[in-house]
Amino acid sequence: MSADTERQTSNMDQVTIPILGMSCASCVNRIERFVSKVDGVERVAVNLATERATVHFQPDSVDVSTLVQAVEGAGYDVPFEEVTFNVAGMSCASCVNRIERYLKETEGVVDASVNLATERATVKIVPGVVEAQALAAKIADAGYDVIPAREGAEADAGDREGAARRREVNSLRIRFVFALAAGALLLWGAFPNVLPWTPELVQSRLFMFALATPVQFWAGWRFYRGFWATAKHLTADMNTLIAVGTSAAYLYSLLATFAPQVFENSGFKADVFFDTAAVIIGLILLGRFLEARAKGQTSEAIRKLMGLQPRTARVVRDGRELDVAVEEVVVGDVIVVRPGEKIPVDGTLTEGHSGVDESMITGESMPVEKGPSDAVVGATINGTGSFRFVADKVGRDTVLAQIVKLVEDAQGSKAPIQRLADVIASYFVPAVIVVALLTFAVWALFGPGLTLAFISFVAVLIIACPCALGLATPTAIMVGTGKGAEKGVLIKAGEALETAHKVDTVILDKTGTLTEGRPRVTDIVSLNGVPDNEILRLAAAAERVSEHPLGEAIVEAALATGLDIPDVRDFDSVTGKGIVASVEGHQVLAGNARLLAGSGVEADSAQVIDRLSGAGKTPVYVAFDGEAAGIIGVADTIKAESPKAVERLQRLGLEVVMITGDNTLTAQAIAREAGIRHVLAEVLPDQKASEVRRLQSEGKRVAMVGDGINDAPALAQSDLGIAIGTGTDIAMEAADITLMSGNLSGIVLAIELSKKTMRVVKQNLFWAFAYNVALIPAAAGLSYLVVGQPLDPILAAAAMALSSITVIANSLRLRRFVPG
Repeated sequence: MSADTERQTSNMDQVTIPILGMSCASCVNRIERFVSKVDGVERVAVNLATERATVHFQPDSVDVSTLVQAVEGAGYDVPFEEVTFNVAGMSCASCVNRIERYLKETEGVVDASVNLATERATVKIVPGVVEAQALAAKIADAGYDVIPAREGAEADAGDREGAARRREVNSLRIRFVFALAAGALLLWGAFPNVLPWTPELVQSRLFMFALATPVQFWAGWRFYRGFWATAKHLTADMNTLIAVGTSAAYLYSLLATFAPQVFENSGFKADVFFDTAAVIIGLILLGRFLEARAKGQTSEAIRKLMGLQPRTARVVRDGRELDVAVEEVVVGDVIVVRPGEKIPVDGTLTEGHSGVDESMITGESMPVEKGPSDAVVGATINGTGSFRFVADKVGRDTVLAQIVKLVEDAQGSKAPIQRLADVIASYFVPAVIVVALLTFAVWALFGPGLTLAFISFVAVLIIACPCALGLATPTAIMVGTGKGAEKGVLIKAGEALETAHKVDTVILDKTGTLTEGRPRVTDIVSLNGVPDNEILRLAAAAERVSEHPLGEAIVEAALATGLDIPDVRDFDSVTGKGIVASVEGHQVLAGNARLLAGSGVEADSAQVIDRLSGAGKTPVYVAFDGEAAGIIGVADTIKAESPKAVERLQRLGLEVVMITGDNTLTAQAIAREAGIRHVLAEVLPDQKASEVRRLQSEGKRVAMVGDGINDAPALAQSDLGIAIGTGTDIAMEAADITLMSGNLSGIVLAIELSKKTMRVVKQNLFWAFAYNVALIPAAAGLSYLVVGQPLDPILAAAAMALSSITVIANSLRLRRFVPG
């Protein structure tokens, strides 16, 4: 879909917005009415055939994002595209804020999120309104280097990103080594009495000037570049603080070297601080170097996932087996897998048997037996057997590629707590500059001399850099989501990771979540003398076109018994009750008691129902031509790990609730077996979301766990939606967290991981704030008042670098996380 944006007049813009979901003229009128109400909109025209809205608006009064919100407010969708950029040169939270601000000011941008830890910007745009090149230009205009991430080449993108990071680390290494070596020599010259013999040359101010100059303008060039990028737009960031602080020390020393009379005539001593400027730059570059290396470790999970992809595949073409690059495999190719090899792409097994290690997907170590018609997943490892399979999904569509994309998105997302830190950081740097200037003025006017004023000014600027503040949350989120992926728990976004630890109620869907989801027939009870096989035969015929698990169990039982299942006519599914069908001229009803009652059929079966339900079996009533014929008992066995997972959730202080459409007696029997005390039974599929809302209205934070299409609304309604990965794509799309193995212990892992991650985030933020609260006053002069010595700017630089490294190191502790 394309969009056309052009200037109509000097003060009016036109934009064409693509729209999904329109069906008639009333849709057109509704959208036009909603959009025209927006202040600043001059006129709007919606075209049903092209599915576009052309809006003329005043750009000073309204932006494209607001127009998009108006369309969505009318109940329609605007298709978005996401563009991702790798951004180099960011150093702190204020860099993040500036880039986001520049991007959001661009017409056509709906949202922008920048992650300092991953050094990545993700921009949501209206297709056709703005191009990637324009967004890249905006980032460059803000003063940063940008490389668009190529779609469809995840491994290549990872390699390029890794190479760029290695170049950055090497550049930092060279510069910090040079700066610290020069700084050490300058310190020797500045304090000649420390060592017994100091050459006159080293003590020479001209020599100091010659040595300090390349440190200032070569090693420290990145700070000047960042300073200029912000100064052009009358803003400030960490680079501003470093550039101003070290430049002040350098220029002060330059003046003291070549025009000392300026100070001497005023009664001040002409000191030089070349050593201070050089060592500060060296220490900060050392901190950046260690920080860059540590940030590389936080994305280790992505590199591990990318490394799982095999490079080649053995494909059968023209009757021959050929080894081709995995990128050349197409859907429909027949692929041969030998013992011990990795499966190259996703597909369906056609010949052979083997056990497959799927631990990279599910986190489960036991091999899974595979035979004809079973699905196999790319990057999993074949065991001792050999087989052939047909490729179903390749490239970006494979499970592995989707996992990599999901983890990348999660690591690049922002938790709500990070947005607060970003806002604080945007005000922090200007405030620090004001404090530094006030410090200089106070000590210059009322202090013992200009030297103290100058040292305090530089120390405040250097010690207050908000690096740690910007790294506190994203580094922890990166490690936490990566650790979850290693364990088969896919977390969609940082917000989900933050929400999980607040949950106090977990709702578990019964079928396919607590249970295996593959029920089987256990009992057939005749009510009016109808033979058991006849009950099963006609019920199976009615259920044959049904997709309900209970119906499938009845059909499987009939086939296993060798019964001939007749064709069905006039099939009708009654949601939440059962089915009505015509079989061999008979009207057949198969479902629950509500279905029979609604059809006027009476069944004297209380004792049978109590017996079946008490044993955890679901009774399926069968009626022929308006008369109850019998009851089929169907049981869905509980997963072996479910009781233990429920117990662990309860030990975490969570209220566990089971929700099901089964009758109360059956539901309570299953719940007792699982160790669940709270049961919501006889809940229709469309009522699950309502039950979630009811619990939320009681003040509870609800996590919903499900696997079916009918669970999707409840998953979306809940505070935290958790989908079983063995379920449907729709359920996983609606959920915030996906358990790839289907094992409920993944819920415990996700919540424990959330608690641990948020604990680390809060520790990081506390130390980042505490560091500045404690040390800025010390740098401003408190140190001089208490101990009689000002805080040396060199020590301030060391402390600033250490704060960032401490935050990252604390986040990396999550790599050792082991669920309880």
